[in-house]
Amino acid sequence: MNFFRGVMGGQAAGPQPSGAETIQKLCDRVASSTLLEDRRDAVRALKSLSKKYRMEVGTQAMDHLINILQTDRSDSEILGYALDTLYNIICNDEEEEQDENAQKQADDLGAQFTDKFIQDPEHITLSVLFYLEFDFHVRWPGVKLLTALLKNQGVQVQGIILVSPMGESLLCTSNQTCKKTLYFFAGVSRLMDLLPPFFLCAGIVVEDCLLLLLNLLKNNSSNQNFFKEGSYIQRMKPWFEVGDDNAGWSAQKVTNLHLMLQLVRVMVSPVNSPGATASCQKSMYQCDLLQQLCTILMATGVPADILTETINTVSEVIRGSQVNQDYFASVNAPSNPPRPAIVVLLMSMVNERQPFVLRCAVLYCFQCFLYKNQKGQGEIVATLLPSTIDANSISAGQLLCGGLFSADSLSNWCAAVALAHALQDNLTQKEQLLRVQLATSLGKPPVSLLQQCTNILSQGSKVQTRVGLLMLLCTWISNCPIAVTHFLHNQENVPFLTAQISENLGEDERLVQGLCALLLGICIYYNDNSLENYTKEKLKQLIEKRIGKENFVEKLGFITKHELYSRAAQKPQPVFPSPEQMLFDHEFTKLVKELEGVITKAVHKSTEEEKKEEEVKKTLEQHDNIVTQYKELIREQDAQIQELKEQVASMTSQNEQMQTTVTQQLSQIQQHKDQYNILKLKLGKENQSQSSSQGDGSQMNGLQTEELSQLREEVEELRKQHSLLQTQLGDKDALINTLVCRCLCLFESVFRHWGMISGSQSFMKYIPVKTVPTSDGSLDGAKMAELEGRLTAQMSETQRLEEEVKRLSESRAELEQQLASSTSTVAILQTEKTKLQTEVQESKKEQDDLLMLLADQDQKIHNLKQRLKDLGETVEQLPALFCFLNASGEIIVLTTLSSVLKPHLIKPVEEE
Repeated sequence: MNFFRGVMGGQAAGPQPSGAETIQKLCDRVASSTLLEDRRDAVRALKSLSKKYRMEVGTQAMDHLINILQTDRSDSEILGYALDTLYNIICNDEEEEQDENAQKQADDLGAQFTDKFIQDPEHITLSVLFYLEFDFHVRWPGVKLLTALLKNQGVQVQGIILVSPMGESLLCTSNQTCKKTLYFFAGVSRLMDLLPPFFLCAGIVVEDCLLLLLNLLKNNSSNQNFFKEGSYIQRMKPWFEVGDDNAGWSAQKVTNLHLMLQLVRVMVSPVNSPGATASCQKSMYQCDLLQQLCTILMATGVPADILTETINTVSEVIRGSQVNQDYFASVNAPSNPPRPAIVVLLMSMVNERQPFVLRCAVLYCFQCFLYKNQKGQGEIVATLLPSTIDANSISAGQLLCGGLFSADSLSNWCAAVALAHALQDNLTQKEQLLRVQLATSLGKPPVSLLQQCTNILSQGSKVQTRVGLLMLLCTWISNCPIAVTHFLHNQENVPFLTAQISENLGEDERLVQGLCALLLGICIYYNDNSLENYTKEKLKQLIEKRIGKENFVEKLGFITKHELYSRAAQKPQPVFPSPEQMLFDHEFTKLVKELEGVITKAVHKSTEEEKKEEEVKKTLEQHDNIVTQYKELIREQDAQIQELKEQVASMTSQNEQMQTTVTQQLSQIQQHKDQYNILKLKLGKENQSQSSSQGDGSQMNGLQTEELSQLREEVEELRKQHSLLQTQLGDKDALINTLVCRCLCLFESVFRHWGMISGSQSFMKYIPVKTVPTSDGSLDGAKMAELEGRLTAQMSETQRLEEEVKRLSESRAELEQQLASSTSTVAILQTEKTKLQTEVQESKKEQDDLLMLLADQDQKIHNLKQRLKDLGETVEQLPALFCFLNASGEIIVLTTLSSVLKPHLIKPVEEE
């Protein structure tokens, strides 16, 4: 009856089973059913109950579900149901209707069931196998299950997958250990073998290989080092041979080349260690990879996004590498006539019709070209100087000036930042740029570039333009007292800055106020007090009266509080979502961080504190000078000691050689004496036997007579040998005495030179006098006389050597006097040099006064023209021009109203 009620839709009498009881019955059915269909239906029912009865299903059915994954591998449908059920009980889905307590309980359940599931590492390995299945109904729930497990217990699951033979590819994008394992297990060598030399038009397989290779190398210094040491950089060069026909790029070709460029940037990224980056940059230059990238950069028909990424790639390949920067400076565009690649790129940067991302990429390339490249900075600034201007060609300096004063605010900002990078950490170029003169209109005297920047700043242009000019001025005059003096020469600059800082402006103007405060603070900190009206103390008094110290510091802090400041400080590449947000430069953020604290202290310091600091500084300088003098004296003494040590070592070596020679001679003499004694004993025995044989005459016969004759001959020969050995022994004794005497004389001379013995002392009393014994044992007088004569001669030789040493000492004293005379001559020349330098400074000051007079004259002319206008007279307005003085004194005028810079010559300026 129950069966029929179930079929007909009727309800059974009695209480209904609870959810836990139903789940228990389904679990029993999964465990005991022999038919696959019954188990599949039971697992499907568990899936439908797993969300509502998550606790019950996870507690009772997890082991049965894992058993299904192990035993029913052939049926994809039941596997999908089992994986979905496990995902439902492990995943912590966030539902809007749940409150915080319910969500916390759900998270606890997910962590609890995850811990239970990963207790056996085989379960994770089993899940990885389902992730690799081809059937979508199995692979998709497998991916979801692995995602939930990694979300709940990421570190533990990653550790288990790491030891799984098929699991490395799952973690290569996040786990550094897995990246390294995959690199050696299967990665780069096999990937590089799969990639053909020329594959720009290859398919999706190449794209996947490049993506995997990119993930293996990104943010992994060890893999990058292995990649470089494996000579894989050299194998990348053929990848970028795009050919001459660049029309009709396919989407796959664009994608592949984009990934290849990203792979190059990973190896030379500024976030890598400087040593690793420099090594990769060197390899890319040596294998002509940089040359190939520059070819793509100058090619025609390249898509805009590929061109932009190529510019960024070339930027990071040359950044900070002098060799690569020099090569890039020599690259010319294929135009007629050829133009440098830098000039062509700058044309795109100051052209407002070019895409925004492309202009940002060109700016980044120019910054990387000038990064730690004083040679390149000098070449850029030289194109602005009068003696190097070529009226028939467009230079980088002319383009920067044109962009700096154009009507496009973005061009103003980019040109200002680019010019600031030409001055970064380069005091020489900061002073050279002060020579640049501009003519704003015909008939007016030229104005310096520094003054023209402040003039445009005071005209109230757009915020982006003013921010760019202020960053340029701050970079220009920082750590350059001469530039600070030139800036303060204009009587209008300081009042303009104080007025800007003291006003209560809107939110958009706060950044400009902060930069004005920074510029005024630089004028205080790097002020050399050469201008009486604008000394450090007077500027601080002006701030205290007009602005207030606290208000000044607060306005200065607006810079670092700006939201775009932190974004620009993160990385060198200028990346902005829109042109309006392009306000800060990365290198300028470093300057602000460096100067904010010292400017704040300089403003708050009193005059007495500054005087004390100056006194302490002078004392320290004097102390440093004294220490330097002592260091020099110690170095000289060390050199002398080293020289004496070398002499002692040389003499010691000679002494050892002589001692060795003496020892050898004594050994030879002893051998000769032993031979002599042996022969003497032998001769005595023979004489005894001879006398005995003569006493017994009856026993002698003819044979004995012959033997006696032979013995006599031998005795005679032995006597000759004895005489010869005796003569040699005497010679050896004489030689020994001579050597000993020379050694003692040498030691005596050395010790006298060092002052270790007095004039009355002598080593000659230690000279051993040996005589050769005669045959009767008495002393040989002739040998004694000969030795005494030799000793006398050696003593006279020693006396002669002492006189020679004395003569050399006198010569040394004369040389020291000559050195002192030369030193005084050098001092006189130095004094004359100082006088000449003083005269040069006075001449410069006179020239500055003349410039001030010219400026006053210009102001008077301006006032007269204004009066003429007020009186109704018509005054002709001429277009704005830029003027540069060339070597011959002529002024080259460049108009900014034309897209092409056309030169005109006007009458030379008479110099006073």
